[in-house]
Amino acid sequence: MVNLEWYRTFKEVYENGTLTKAANALYSSQPGVSVHLNALEAYIGKKLFERTSRKMIPTEEGKFLYEYIIASIEKLEKAEQHFRRTTQERNPSLHIGMCSEMFQLILEDEVPHFQFDLIAKFGSHIDLIKDLNNGLLDLVITPKTPDIKNSTIKYTPFSKERIVMIAGNKVDTDAISKLIQDKKWKELDTALQENTWYSASNEMEHFRRFWFENLNKKPGFKPNFILPNITSIIRCLYHAEGLALVPDFLCKQAIADKKIKLVWEGKVSTDNTLYFASRSNLKSKDELNIIEDIFINKFNEIASIEYYK
Repeated sequence: MVNLEWYRTFKEVYENGTLTKAANALYSSQPGVSVHLNALEAYIGKKLFERTSRKMIPTEEGKFLYEYIIASIEKLEKAEQHFRRTTQERNPSLHIGMCSEMFQLILEDEVPHFQFDLIAKFGSHIDLIKDLNNGLLDLVITPKTPDIKNSTIKYTPFSKERIVMIAGNKVDTDAISKLIQDKKWKELDTALQENTWYSASNEMEHFRRFWFENLNKKPGFKPNFILPNITSIIRCLYHAEGLALVPDFLCKQAIADKKIKLVWEGKVSTDNTLYFASRSNLKSKDELNIIEDIFINKFNEIASIEYYK
């Protein structure tokens, strides 16, 4: 089914002559305009513009389509003006992407206080960065290594996450702690595998990396329970006999409240740098700064939480 915004984008490109001017008129990004235009051309199966270095020149099919839809588009725009919902009058809008756990911990309580529109998307970091590159997102919170080849995306480090081993309070971890203290890594590997393990589908890379960096081998087993997100794992461990490897910022408060316990931070620190990834041509910079300040302040608060075994 065709997207009405594709037609609106087509109209602005036709009337303005360039992707840049069309993006400015739509309060959008040039990559976003390109995505809409390419999608419309693919949908109708016709090339609508000849693309030159200076101007978008409409083809005969493009001219025909413009004449066919312009009256309807203008009528819709007049309706928007009547209901005071023109592009110029509506609130600024920010599209952001991150894992659902981070949104719940950092932003969820702040959303009702925002004086701008917010569209949040959850997914894998790889998919979110692709959407950022395509102009569909304005900001992504990611632990992925920056793509230095892409000059249109700016990566700003703001904090770190450390992968730690946690357990439910019902788990007897004395033997595990003794093996860690005595640095008996082979025996520790065997002892850990005898337990019930939880993991998240989007965090298996962290699971394998922690095991390899601290026990010098790949984990020789699969977790018993693979759940949609880490906060579900932490809540399960409140009442379960199980272990998990999770980022410290997500579990610090639960450890401090003694709902779960810290088993091991690793003999080496398995860290990930967290980045703000944003487009360099972003218009909603004030709104972006508000989101970034919330993350920085919240992570500083979390860093001040003292947790212990």
